[in-house]
Amino acid sequence: MTRVPPDTRRGRRSRGGTLTDHLDTAAAGRDLRAFVAGLPKAELHVHHVGSASPRIVSELAARHPDRRVPADPEALADYFTFTDFAHFVEVYLSVVDLIRTPEDVRLLTYEVARELARQQVRYAELTVTPFSSTRRGIDARAFMDAIEDARKAAESEFGTVLRWCFDIPGEAGLEAAEETVRLATDDRLRPEGLISFGLGGPEIGVPRPQFKPYFDRAVAAGLRSVPHAGETTGPQTVWDALHELGAERIGHGTSAARDPELLRHLAERRIPLEVCPTSNIATRAVTDLDAHPVKEFVQAGVLVTINSDDPPMFGTDLNNEYAIAARLLDLDERGLAELAKNAVEASFMDPAGKARLSAEIDTYTASWLAS
Repeated sequence: MTRVPPDTRRGRRSRGGTLTDHLDTAAAGRDLRAFVAGLPKAELHVHHVGSASPRIVSELAARHPDRRVPADPEALADYFTFTDFAHFVEVYLSVVDLIRTPEDVRLLTYEVARELARQQVRYAELTVTPFSSTRRGIDARAFMDAIEDARKAAESEFGTVLRWCFDIPGEAGLEAAEETVRLATDDRLRPEGLISFGLGGPEIGVPRPQFKPYFDRAVAAGLRSVPHAGETTGPQTVWDALHELGAERIGHGTSAARDPELLRHLAERRIPLEVCPTSNIATRAVTDLDAHPVKEFVQAGVLVTINSDDPPMFGTDLNNEYAIAARLLDLDERGLAELAKNAVEASFMDPAGKARLSAEIDTYTASWLAS
């Protein structure tokens, strides 16, 4: 059974009902959950450490009992209840602190790939924060070898293709930016699967323009620009990401709905938004699902992709996010298939890979509707 955030399981109701109410409505009269479960997908906004399942977090916590993260999977449900975005970052970093060895890195990466494969994710751009590991003493070369070994094993064993986005943890400042761009552009360290460069963490008090020199270096080295922006701050943060960081996709972009000119800009230039509905509710970036701006994005013609962000921490997964999108956007199977193809279009796959996955989505949908 799909978990929902602990506060909603305890009966906390949003203005439009509980999250479960929304999902039941989405599936009413149609077996959309079964359709989504088999739908081939790409995911573009999902974090490496944030994808650690309760089972993996428990195993890591047991390996490193000096950390304050509970090793009991049941206790993790309470631990992963967030009061606001700042509290989420605090809890997230405590889980990061469990990744102490290259073996931990390899275990986490491989298990994340296994979970993606279970959801029929054929391709994922996984956001990795190498600075968080190297600053804790993991050798940079060993870190790269660990994620690459897991990536290759996952593709061979599960058929899921992983690519990396190295992101700057904004809360760690310019020291982290310098180290991240060094790791991303040093030919002796840069992993084969690396394709993009991002910026995560808190936005309040972390202005985007200060990171321009580091994004310039990453882009010059052939990486794509995919910063988070407009999640917990206003539309200006999205404008800054576009103008100063050369953003080709925007992580979240929730506040863009408050600026009609920005929506037109995104739509006209086909700049995708990586939308993560449950994440936005869990971190209180959006008050409730009925207030989520995803419908406004679609109505404005913006290319929207659906993603899970930090799924176990938010009690969700990508299949669940598609079910939520079905309700919010009133989608049937064809609409959900088009949403899946949005992610393919917005990805950094090569043209042949995009064509193959789009064709697989079409074939699956046609077979489902004909059955």
